[in-house]
Amino acid sequence: MHDLASDFDFVLPGALIADQPARPRDSARLLHVPQAGPFQDLAVRDLPGLLRPGDLLVANDTAVIPAQLEARRGEAKIGITLDRILPDGTWHALARNARRLRAGDVLTFPGTPNRAEIRDRDAEGGVILRFDTEGAAFDAFLQVAGALALPPYIARPQGPTEQDRTDYATIFSTHRGAVAAPTAGLHFTPGLLAALDAAGVGRRTLTLHVGAGTFLPVRGESIASHRMHAERGIITPETAQAINAARAAGGRIVAVGTTSLRLLESAADPDGTIRPFDGDTAIFIRPGYRFRAVDLLMTNFHLPRSTLFMLVCAFAGYDRMRQAYAHAIETGYRFYSYGDACLLHRRDAAIGGTGA
Repeated sequence: MHDLASDFDFVLPGALIADQPARPRDSARLLHVPQAGPFQDLAVRDLPGLLRPGDLLVANDTAVIPAQLEARRGEAKIGITLDRILPDGTWHALARNARRLRAGDVLTFPGTPNRAEIRDRDAEGGVILRFDTEGAAFDAFLQVAGALALPPYIARPQGPTEQDRTDYATIFSTHRGAVAAPTAGLHFTPGLLAALDAAGVGRRTLTLHVGAGTFLPVRGESIASHRMHAERGIITPETAQAINAARAAGGRIVAVGTTSLRLLESAADPDGTIRPFDGDTAIFIRPGYRFRAVDLLMTNFHLPRSTLFMLVCAFAGYDRMRQAYAHAIETGYRFYSYGDACLLHRRDAAIGGTGA
């Protein structure tokens, strides 16, 4: 059993960390990792040929907000990264210099008339904020005051660029609320979607608003003690019905990204039936987890020692993924949010079938 963070470590040359996406998007490389046999070095545009008529692609339609804010409490500068909106309309956020903040403090935002009150704080640098505006006015405020919270490994010494606003959005983006992009979706283009349609592959979307906690490392050596951040997810009754119908007809469920997979698994009954979902999930998928809902996973290459690398090891097999990542590094695949992708088959799925 692999239950230590060091079991998921690997050395990645810095030159393989992508700071710009492939252009066009579907020209990114795609490493096909079947259950057994050799790996295939392909391109994302080859995806339709790897799937079958009746398979169903499930992507995350969340849209990224400019969640990085520079606030003031008097003369003190406070860096704020919005994490997720709570049911009562307040926001959970991560705050630099959070130790200076107290419930009742009021934050201002230079260049805007807007304010936010600190309602509470936690021991891990989080705060609960009540802004003085909401809805469309809040969206307009973020467009003026906010910046993209790009992952720290995308080098932008002067901050995110206007090009990043386009590059860091998927073709599926519909419902605003994510801090980070569901990056597997960044590879899709209108042409690729048309090719999937022509190949008889169905498409559905769900919504998981990726939170700021996605950037937090696993602290400590025992992964069992790691606590996942909560994220808001929605699967509509119509999408749940379509997924269940596809599986019942013998189609495979193909998750676009770990965010889609985590929400599908959160909404799945023991027999794999997907239920409508509207709430928070903090599911932590690591080796030993029994998958119920997803047969294939398209995802980018993840950070060492990260919960996402643990997830793919659980999905496709620990040794298989160590070998796949070694192959990717040796052959120059580009890693992380703007990098290349892989298509993984679930380890315990029946060969040639849909799996249990």
